[in-house]
Amino acid sequence: MEIQYQASPPSTMLVIDDDEINRGILNNLFSPFYTVLEAEDGAEGIEKILRWKSDLCAVLLDVVMPGMDGLEVLRFLQREGIISRIPIFLITAEAHDSVMKEAYELGVMDVISKPIVPYVVERRVKSVVELFQARKRLENVTEQQQAKLLEQANQIVSLSMGIIESLSTAIEFRSGESGEHVLRIHDITRYMLLHTELGDGMSEETINNIALAAIMHDVGKIAIPDAILNKPGKLTPEEFEIMKTHTVQGALLLEKIPQMRQHKAYQYAYDITRHHHERWDGRGYPDGLKGDEIPIWTQIVSLADVYDALVSKRVYKNAFSYEDALKMIQNGECGTFNPRLLDCFLAIEKEIRKLYQPKKEAQTS
Repeated sequence: MEIQYQASPPSTMLVIDDDEINRGILNNLFSPFYTVLEAEDGAEGIEKILRWKSDLCAVLLDVVMPGMDGLEVLRFLQREGIISRIPIFLITAEAHDSVMKEAYELGVMDVISKPIVPYVVERRVKSVVELFQARKRLENVTEQQQAKLLEQANQIVSLSMGIIESLSTAIEFRSGESGEHVLRIHDITRYMLLHTELGDGMSEETINNIALAAIMHDVGKIAIPDAILNKPGKLTPEEFEIMKTHTVQGALLLEKIPQMRQHKAYQYAYDITRHHHERWDGRGYPDGLKGDEIPIWTQIVSLADVYDALVSKRVYKNAFSYEDALKMIQNGECGTFNPRLLDCFLAIEKEIRKLYQPKKEAQTS
């Protein structure tokens, strides 16, 4: 794993003190090691901190200054969240307990009493700066490691999802379709959740996961023999019983993919794969679920699947017109659906038709 360390840590120090002599002493003391900036009062100090904060390795701050004093500067830096990113040293002759107590509560790294002892101040400041920079480097390494691990995990999950999507499309080709069916089911499901009350309370991430799960609704057809899957005529009762097993087979397939179980779309995919042939009146399969026992996302996929099957050409039939498809759905010729679901679907059906237009326009041009 490649770790990129920060090439050049901050190396600029700011001295804020109204006494020119004190500023000069500190400048001479630290200029061999850092670039030293000076400010003669609190207001100027804050202006320079805000301007140079990404370059500052430390701030040496006097307490007693005209206008804005050192504690006021500390309070401002604490409110802005800056004091946690830059080590601040309070240098003062007013080393009262109350001053020191507030300074430490505000987050100051150290309090140094005047008159300063140069070698003591140099050692204390440099040690803290080096420790602070080492901690930042460690934080950067940890963040990069976490980001790398997360990226690797996402790649594994994405690879697994890609395999499932490819498998779903391959099944469509196996049954004589173009592979566009699963993509349209994805688009219809997502559109309904985004543009009707059915998606109320769902985040966009959840909606995207449900739409992704919808692609897998027929993945269990991989277990159905070609002679049944591609039969142009009506299935016999025995053949239909075999065809019905694709719901359970699909759910079992998803259960056997460990990476799939870690994906947020898994539970939606499992519900949709197993239950997309359940019916509102309880006469569906495989579990005979009734009404709202069927998850709403599965109900949406069921309706989308029926609608797409009606308006698309299949090996066993020609495409119905949109108008005829709607009549068949409303008349219960394709099973019963949740009335609320139907109302939402009918309200946006003309927009859903646009998902089919590019293909039909290409065929006629």
